[in-house]
Amino acid sequence: MSEKKMPNMAPEKVKMPEQDPLVRNKNFQEVALGYTDEMAQEEAERCLNCKHRPCVNGCPVNVHIPDFISAIKENDLGKAYDIIKSTNSLPAVCGRVCPQENQCEKYCVRGIKGEPVGIGRLERYVADKYLSEDHPELCPAQHNGHKVAVVGAGPAGLTCAGALSQKGYDVTVYESLHVAGGVLMYGIPEFRLPKALVQKEIDLLIQCGVKIETNMVIGRVFSIEELMEEGGYDAAFIGSGAGLPSFMKIKGENLNGVYSANEFLTRVNLMKAYDWPNYQTPINVGKKVAVVGGGNVAMDAARTAKRLGAEEVYIVYRRSEEELPARREEVHHAKEEEIIFKLLCNPVAIEGDDQGNVSGLQVVNMELGEPDASGRRRPVAIPGSEHHLDVDTVVIAIGQTPNPLISQTTPDLKVEPWGGIIVDEETGATSIPGVYAGGDAVTGAATVILAMGAGRTAAAAIDEYIQNK
Repeated sequence: MSEKKMPNMAPEKVKMPEQDPLVRNKNFQEVALGYTDEMAQEEAERCLNCKHRPCVNGCPVNVHIPDFISAIKENDLGKAYDIIKSTNSLPAVCGRVCPQENQCEKYCVRGIKGEPVGIGRLERYVADKYLSEDHPELCPAQHNGHKVAVVGAGPAGLTCAGALSQKGYDVTVYESLHVAGGVLMYGIPEFRLPKALVQKEIDLLIQCGVKIETNMVIGRVFSIEELMEEGGYDAAFIGSGAGLPSFMKIKGENLNGVYSANEFLTRVNLMKAYDWPNYQTPINVGKKVAVVGGGNVAMDAARTAKRLGAEEVYIVYRRSEEELPARREEVHHAKEEEIIFKLLCNPVAIEGDDQGNVSGLQVVNMELGEPDASGRRRPVAIPGSEHHLDVDTVVIAIGQTPNPLISQTTPDLKVEPWGGIIVDEETGATSIPGVYAGGDAVTGAATVILAMGAGRTAAAAIDEYIQNK
C-alpha cells in the first residue's frame, strides 16, 4: 500500500501562467494559460478534504469539490470529470468565468490563514484535459415518452436541457441567434472564454440527445402558448437571458460612436469583428475610448477596445475602486493591460461634432454619501467639478434587463415592473402551469453559474411536475 501524502500546506495557490500583459493586450488569445499536470497535482494537494465540505455549499450547482480534487490526486482525470459533470453541465466554462472567490473558494478552510484552494483553476484543468482527448461518443438516455421545450440556449437553458436529457426527456432548445451558447458566445470575449471550447461543451450535450434549433425567436415565430400546443410539449423552461441594454438617458447617446456594451461585444465576439478581414463585421473603435460602468461587462468591453487598437481606454465609474462590482481578477488584468480607471467620475453628456460623431465626454467628479438601498454609499456630484474627457468612442456598460418580447406575447405570464419573470424561488415555476423560468430572464443580468443553478433547479421541478401530472 502506498504511503499517504501529507497535504501541501503552502499558504498561496499555485500561480496560473499568463500571457505578458503588454503582449496580450494586442491579441485575442486566452490570457490565463492553464495548469500543467504538475501544477494541478501540487494545487490539489492543498485540499484538506474536509468532512463538512463548506465549499460544496458555496457552489450554486453543488459540485462535489473534494471528491473531484481527490480524483486529481489519484491521477484519475476521467473520474474527476465525471464527478464535476454529474452536477455541472459546463465545467470548462465555469472554471474560467465563475466568481469562485465569492462562492466555493470563499468558504474554503484553507482561506482562513492563507489563500483558498484554487477550485476554479482545478475545475478548468480537468475539463480542458478531458475535452482535449478523444472519448467514445456518448449515448442518449432511454426516452421516457415526455417532451420539454427550452427557450434560450444560454447557461440556464443548456443546463436545464442537459439535466432533463439525462432523465430521458426529449428536449428541444429554441435559440434566437444563429449559434447556441447565449452570453457565453456573444458576451464574454475570446481572451477570457474561447468559443471553440464553448462549442465542444455544447456538442457534448447534443451527443446526449439535446436538440437545438437556432434562428427561432420565441415571441415572434411562436408564442409560448403556440410552442406548447403545436410542439406537444409537457412543459417548458424560459431561459431567454437579459439582452436589453440599459442607457443613461443623457444628451448625445444617439451619436455615431456610442455603443451599448451588448452591441459592441456581440459584434466583436459572436460576429468576429476582431478577425478582420476574415470576418467582415464593421466595428469602429477610435483612438480614445470611454467605457461607462464598473462590472465585468465593462472590463470586457474596455479590454476588447484596447485589443482592437485604441490608444487610450478609460473605465468611467461613479464610485470608488472598493465598490467596483467586477471581479478583482478582471480589474487586476485590466490595470495590467494599461486600462485607465477614472473613478468617482460620472458622465453628464456625450459631446458631438457637426457630422454627428462623438467628440468627447462631459463628466463630473463624485463623492460618496450615505448608503443607498443597495447598501453601498450613494455617489453624489461635486458642484463645479464638470470637465471634458477627450474620447471619440463611448461604450455604455451599466447593465441589461430581460427582453420584453416573451412577456408581451404571453399575457398570463406575470413579470416584475422592470421586466423580470416572477417565479417560485424554490422551483422556478411561473404563473403558467407547466412553464418554468430561470437565469437572467428572472434575476436580470447576473453570473453564469447562478443561471446554471436556476436551470438545474427548474429541471428537477419539471421532472417532478411531469411525473405527477
